Parts: sequence; structure tokens; C-alpha cells
Amino acid sequence: MHALTLPEPGHFDEMLLQSGGIRSHYRTFAHWLQAQSPSVLAQKREQANQLFHRVGITFALYGDDAGAERLIPFDTIPRVIPAAEWEKLEAGLAQRVRALNAFLEDIYHEHRIVKAGVVPGEQVFANAQYQPLMQGVNLPGAVWAQVTGVDLVRHADGGYYVLEDNLRVPSGVSYMLENRKMMMRLFPELFARHAIAPVDHYPTLLLSTLRRACARENPTVVVLTPGHHNSAYFEHAFLAQQMGVELVEGRDLFVRDDHVYMRTTAGHKAVDVIYRRIDDTFLDPLAFRPDSMLGVPGLMQAYRKGNVVLANAVGTGVADDKSIYPYVPEMIRYYLGETPILDNVETFQCRHPAELDHVLANLERLVVKEVHGAGGYGMLVGPAATRAELDEFRARLLAQPENYIAQPTLCLSSCPTFVEAGIAPRHIDLRPFVLTDGRETSMVAGGLTRVALRAGSLVVNSSQGGGTKDTWVLEE
Repeated sequence: MHALTLPEPGHFDEMLLQSGGIRSHYRTFAHWLQAQSPSVLAQKREQANQLFHRVGITFALYGDDAGAERLIPFDTIPRVIPAAEWEKLEAGLAQRVRALNAFLEDIYHEHRIVKAGVVPGEQVFANAQYQPLMQGVNLPGAVWAQVTGVDLVRHADGGYYVLEDNLRVPSGVSYMLENRKMMMRLFPELFARHAIAPVDHYPTLLLSTLRRACARENPTVVVLTPGHHNSAYFEHAFLAQQMGVELVEGRDLFVRDDHVYMRTTAGHKAVDVIYRRIDDTFLDPLAFRPDSMLGVPGLMQAYRKGNVVLANAVGTGVADDKSIYPYVPEMIRYYLGETPILDNVETFQCRHPAELDHVLANLERLVVKEVHGAGGYGMLVGPAATRAELDEFRARLLAQPENYIAQPTLCLSSCPTFVEAGIAPRHIDLRPFVLTDGRETSMVAGGLTRVALRAGSLVVNSSQGGGTKDTWVLEE
């Protein structure tokens, strides 16, 4: 029998009420969990680690441990979402992705939202992620982001908030899929007791979305990877294999007469759609960085002429930049004429003197992020920071305020997690993956739940020691 640790006062726990009661959608699982011995759960966790190692589900580290391969810790206690809750999330996610695509189409064409004064021009055109060579380029269906990963958190008030949008090369979906396979293998009895929405059809949905992005009949799709040294290489190879398409590197492709071809053992084959997992600036040494060994010379010329589709489009990064994030609710109102279903987290833009003053005066209570930062790097969690770290960030903010935003320290919801000391609450977030071809928007029910394994930590990124959980959306 397991004694479940009660959530702290003022915290929202996904499974437990403050009284110690179990939330209704978790009751069947909690009843099963209470019957499991700690030794059995420990054995299952070890079995999962061995299986993940055998399959090669690792990620590469950058920085001090560059080149090291690590297993992303997997927790065997799932995050469970009731059907009605998911229905609202799904509607809000689809709405947000429609608005973001409309924004990208607009800023690379008519600039209506800038002319209307809704989004400041300097935030767009001076943004490091804005790509001037995409100005005036017409994309099939006016779709700039076929794949979007939206990071959601649940606050102490029980509501979901969007923490950030990922439109460049959002990753993590392979872990969502492998986590589900692992849970079904380890605990088949749980899937007999629960009506859990499936996720294993994601690769089919992705391939269908990529194919519909091209007007040609039966288009050839490839996944373009920077290579096996990339931290997400497992995912690139996994998705290519699951979709039944070729995994290629830049050296496997070439451009002739403004069309892209793939070298194969049977000769050259035309390529119609590239699901690229390479950042903009490495895609084409003739258009961006001349020292890039990862891209394909001439690719941008073929792309601008409409002879190949890149998913996601070049220049989408401007829409997931943290300095643009505060304007997404206004984009929804402006382009769609709708009220945002999902709220943003309150955000202070340090480039505004009054907001910078507020941030500096409350630094120990805020989370400060670089506008171009990712992976949990380049950020300050004020309540957990040392005096030296606070002083260092204060100096950074004064030197380059436009490079930072700040947000209140959200009390991320917790979920019971199997740790060394037993079962204890740990903070989590959720990254659903939204697919669109401009006509249809689709997603599998759930997403990647990331968990901060250190007690009290709010940083869930795998690069910062976080782990993952299976995400169950109940169908009834």
C-alpha cells in the first residue's frame, strides 16, 4: 500500500484533492496503484529503463557533457486528463495555431497587423528570427507551420495557460509515442480498465499532413536531419521509420534546375516535401551561413519557386519568439474575431522602461527568460536564485533589456511521481502537438508530459534533469 503525499496548500495536484480525496478521473488508477507494492513498481521502472536503453531512446547533451548520451527518465505514473477537459484544450490549441499561421502569412505579405498597431513593427522586422527573403513568398494553403508544439501549464487556480509556442522544429513527439508503448507493455491490465484515447496514429496523421502540403499527386516526403550528433536524432530516425519515408542529411540531397533530388542506390529521385529538423540558418549555404555543412546548396531558390515544400516554413521562428508571445491573444482577436480560449501567462516585456522597473523591483519573485532562449537555458527562476544569480541577471537586464521577458513564478500543477523516496508530487507541464494543412487541424489526444524530478523544481526540460510521463486522455 502506498501513502500518497498530499499537495501543499495552494497547490493544484492532478490526482489528489487538498482533503486527500482522489479526483474522479483518477479513481480507477489510484485504486490499482494502492494495491501495488513498492518493489513491483521499482522493478517495472528498472524494466522500462532497460528497454529504453535497448531501443536507443536517448538524447545528446550540449555544454560541459557535450556528446554524452543520456536516457530521459521515464515515470510510470501517468498524467490523466478527463475527456471534457481535453475537448476545451483541443479547441484552444486549434484556435491558437490558426492565428499563428495567419500572423506569419500577414507579416510576410501585407503587414496588416503591424499597420493596425496591434503588434509593433520593430518586434517583427528587427526580430532575429524574421527572414526577409520570405517576404512575398506564397506557400501552399498559406500554411507556415504544419507542426506546432504548444507548452501548457496548469496553475494553482486549476486553469491551463500557454507558456510558449514552438513553431520552428518542435521536438518530443517520439517520447510521447514510446512512453505509451512502454506503459502498454508494462501494465496491460491498466488499459483494460480505462478507455484511453490512442496516440499511435500520430505518424500517419503527420505523413498525411505533409503530403497534403503539396499539390502534387503522391508526393515524395523525406525527413531532413542534421545527423546523429543532434540531440533529437533518435526522434528524426524514429519518425522517418514510422512514416515509411527516407531519413536524409544535407549531403543526400542536391538541387538541379531549381528542383530538389535525393541520391538513392537506384539513381536520383525527385523530392517534393522536406520535413526539416534543421534551423533556418543551416538550410542553404548559398542563402544563409556559407559555412553550413548541414544544408543543401540552392534549396532556398527551389523553395521560393514553389518546387519543394519545407515543413515548417523558413521564417516561422518569429512567431514563437518570446517577445512576440504576449501578442498572440490579440492575434486571435484580430485575425479570427474570436475570444482566446486559452490564456497566456502574464508577461512583462523588459524593453518597456516601466515594465523593466517592475521586473527589477521584483526580480526574486519572477521568472526571467531570454526572448530567443530554449531548453531551459538562459533563464532565471527568481525564488530559487542565489543573491549572486540575481545580481548577475540584474546586470544583464540593465545592459540588454530588449533581450528579456519576465513572468510571475507559476505554481505548476503537480502529479504523483515514483521517485527514490517513494511516491511524491512533482511539477509537470504538457506539450500537445498540433498538425494543420490549412484546411484541417488535427492532433492526437494528449501530448508529452514533462516532469521536474527534483523536489520543488519548476524546470521540466530534459536538458535540466527533467523526465517524462505517459499522458492519458480518457474517452468517456
